[in-house]
Amino acid sequence: MTFAHAWWLLVGVAAAAAFVWAARVAAARARSAALAYSNVDFIAAATRSRVDPAAVFVPACAAGILALAAALAQPRITATLPARGAVVLCVDTSGSMRATDVEPTRSDAAANAVRTFVDTVPDGTRLGIVAFSSAAGVVQPLTADKDALREAIARIPPPNGGTAIGDALAAAARLLPASGRRAIVLITDGVNNLGADPLAVAPQIGASGVEIDTVGIGTNDSGQFVPGTDVEASIDEDALRQIASSARGAYARVADAGALRSRLAALANSTTRERRRVDASLPLAVAGGAIVLVALGAGLLAGKFP
Repeated sequence: MTFAHAWWLLVGVAAAAAFVWAARVAAARARSAALAYSNVDFIAAATRSRVDPAAVFVPACAAGILALAAALAQPRITATLPARGAVVLCVDTSGSMRATDVEPTRSDAAANAVRTFVDTVPDGTRLGIVAFSSAAGVVQPLTADKDALREAIARIPPPNGGTAIGDALAAAARLLPASGRRAIVLITDGVNNLGADPLAVAPQIGASGVEIDTVGIGTNDSGQFVPGTDVEASIDEDALRQIASSARGAYARVADAGALRSRLAALANSTTRERRRVDASLPLAVAGGAIVLVALGAGLLAGKFP
């Protein structure tokens, strides 16, 4: 927390200390006057087991004064808040996504993880879906309608063809607005073999302020082959790391469906929230004023303040 006018804190401490001192002086005078005209034995017996209300009212008022002074100091705090931004999910539907090293298949695990992403993002976040194999296509333009997004997941094509990651990133970037919190989440095995070079496209997207997070799905050296081919199931982790780092994103590899869902759920939070400097003056002022008013009101009712 930082303060724009920290000297108000010193004023607050001085004012709170002065209030406590004045309250103690007033209480001492009141007790002296009461003792001068009352039965001392009766007063001692009547008050022996009771808690002095001033022991609560005075510190409460002092705390309220300090809160009001802190509000005048204009505090700023760093908070993580919903960004209400826009995120496009790029889902690989190339033939290699038929591989079963991630059960039941890479493709089915990816679709289930995308559902988790949709369920996890804060309401109001706009999401889009791009599917890609030999070419990239928009499955769902940006929308905040989660039901529409869930229906779109069912329209993701079955795995077939080559892998055009660069084209997918470019298609996703075209869906995003020109400003605000924007991110692309790429879910793929990372073995690009068609279209634009993703290592050239990603830095251009990153330069426009868009974050690219990459999720590598699959394993290397599993000994398994893509069904119907003699191509071994693999993943190009180096390429995915470079794509993410060129656009201020993060890379993670997942080797099973549960890990993929967990990673997508985490990305649903990180890509739709941002850390911002927030002015805390109003909440402190309201809290401080309320504390002072309640404490003074209670003190008046208890007959502790004139």
